[in-house]
Amino acid sequence: MKKIIIFIVVVAAIFVVIKLSKTDSGENAKAEELRIGYIVYPPLLTKDPITGDLSGISYDLVEATADELGLETNWVEEVGWGTALEGLNTKRYDILGTQMWPNEARAQVAAFSVAPMDSVLFPYVRASETRFSGDNLSALNSEEVKISAVDGELAVFIAQEDYPKAQLKTLSQLSSYAEVFLGVVQKKADVVFTEPSAAEDFLKSQPGTIKRLGDIPVRSFGNSFAFDKENTELLNRWNKALVKVMNDGTTKEILEKYKVATHYSVN
Repeated sequence: MKKIIIFIVVVAAIFVVIKLSKTDSGENAKAEELRIGYIVYPPLLTKDPITGDLSGISYDLVEATADELGLETNWVEEVGWGTALEGLNTKRYDILGTQMWPNEARAQVAAFSVAPMDSVLFPYVRASETRFSGDNLSALNSEEVKISAVDGELAVFIAQEDYPKAQLKTLSQLSSYAEVFLGVVQKKADVVFTEPSAAEDFLKSQPGTIKRLGDIPVRSFGNSFAFDKENTELLNRWNKALVKVMNDGTTKEILEKYKVATHYSVN
């Protein structure tokens, strides 16, 4: 009886060792999931209106960096500019997959990654507009001027900080940037602050309707990914992998893929 008991114990121990070995080798291991919230903002993030498929610069960068880390991506929720960081703090997702500018207000509630590239913002007006000059934007700081922006995004901060006398006309957070430009074209607003790539995307369907004011940007900033401030481990891992994606030519290839390499500088 004692020999039988010893035999059973040995067999059980061998089974446990084999089970642990399989788990360690990854045969039964499940890949860690990265839950991603996102803002639709071409060309950083585009959503097909029919299929719902996502694409864009930020999308490709997230997929490439997650692949470097061995993470499975799950794009769980579309959000607006004003509520995007709240979703990180309430743990609805692990990362905001659409890059944004880490200004002072945002940095108080979220942690930001290194910026794979920098971008610039310019003022855009109706093609027929003659009141303003790109050499002197002070005329925009007037009660007669209407600035169009999506609630919570960067143009709102620019309007409040640089042109406080102007009227700020905000659209809901999930509005498309096409609606912002249309507000200018339809004379509901006079100016919008945005990236050249976003303006070019609009001009594809509405050629000759808007123009840029001058060649001096109103802002230059890094495009970073946002994380929950408490999730420092994931942020540190992400930064290491993202730097590799920046240095191995992947970021440049992504910008060239979307034909916007001249609008951004890789860091």
